[in-house]
Amino acid sequence: MDLLCFSHLRWDFVYQRPNHLMARAARRHRVFFVEEPIRDTTIPRLTTSRRDGVTVVVPHIAATDRDGEERQLRLLLDELVRGERLSHAVVWYYTPMALPWTRHIAATARATVYDCMDHLAGFLGAPDDLLDLEQELMASADLVFTGGASLHSLKRRVHGAVHCFPSSVDTAHFGRARRATPDPADQRAIPGPRIGYFGVIDERLDLELIGEVAGRRPDWRLVMVGPVVKIDPDSLPEASNIHYLGPKSYSELPDYLAGWDAAIMPFARNAATRYISPTKTPEYLAGGRPVASTSIHDVVNPYGEAGLVHVGDTPEDFEAAICRALADDREALCRRADAFLANQSWDRTWAQMEALIADTLAARRAPTIRRPAAAATARQATSRSISTGVPAVSAASRRSEP
Repeated sequence: MDLLCFSHLRWDFVYQRPNHLMARAARRHRVFFVEEPIRDTTIPRLTTSRRDGVTVVVPHIAATDRDGEERQLRLLLDELVRGERLSHAVVWYYTPMALPWTRHIAATARATVYDCMDHLAGFLGAPDDLLDLEQELMASADLVFTGGASLHSLKRRVHGAVHCFPSSVDTAHFGRARRATPDPADQRAIPGPRIGYFGVIDERLDLELIGEVAGRRPDWRLVMVGPVVKIDPDSLPEASNIHYLGPKSYSELPDYLAGWDAAIMPFARNAATRYISPTKTPEYLAGGRPVASTSIHDVVNPYGEAGLVHVGDTPEDFEAAICRALADDREALCRRADAFLANQSWDRTWAQMEALIADTLAARRAPTIRRPAAAATARQATSRSISTGVPAVSAASRRSEP
């Protein structure tokens, strides 16, 4: 099986869900990870490189030909498909925005997968046509995967083969934080107690909350690890006890985590966070760190309800949640976290996804028997879609969920 993946995230940005899954897929299959275009050339071209067994493809297009961008991208994609013989690959989308220049490839694909890891329409700067394109992608996809329970509840309303795969974790990688490791140089001089965060610093974080907590507890040191994107760096709260250490590689994160007394997820409550399922939740716990978070739905259920994450939204309540986290019995927390995470791994997630794709391909090869009831059901579904404005999926094309 060849896999042709289109992503809004660059492979070398932050190592997260697409990296974990595509790297595992590449152990058995050819995987081509196509990034969003870079407008930096007069002659359109593709550059390729290898990462973790994955072929990372970057389209370079002419910045002066905005009206012809889709044509340039289609020609470059056709070149890739011909050269690598990918006309019957499984097409995998992380972004509906790739659809205008890839739909002709998806039309001949062995199968189309949409791994919906975030509700992108809620993010700052989301394109106006994103929702329309996502609706089209949902209608044509054979399988839809979601990055959490909240997204699953949303997307299953419009597709019959939606499967929930919450953020997983490499427990061995983050388990390094439970052992004594040398403190990174830029963290070494920061006194404790250290309250840490790693991840993208963008509109999803409650910057006012971070500033308020820093002001309320000058004895704490808030350590913020990660790139600042889509927001003005000047909008970040500044205080002598807030330390912005910048982006770090995936391999370095356990070393920073090991030096923290508690880990935090100070997310805002807004459109960008309504459906998120933060990957850092199980990563913090695998590293043996007590966790405080705002009341993100997919954090509260299941982690908060299992007593693994302390929750608070106001500055007073978030401060109290951190205090409870600092008071956690570390050994008892590690035992409970290990039991909770025992069945979570990116290896397991990919194996389950791969099995669903194999089932889809097998079903396509099998002879189809037309049943009169299926056509009637399809007509009823179409009627419902006209009245609700939501694309319907006929019962004939639906598959049972796991």
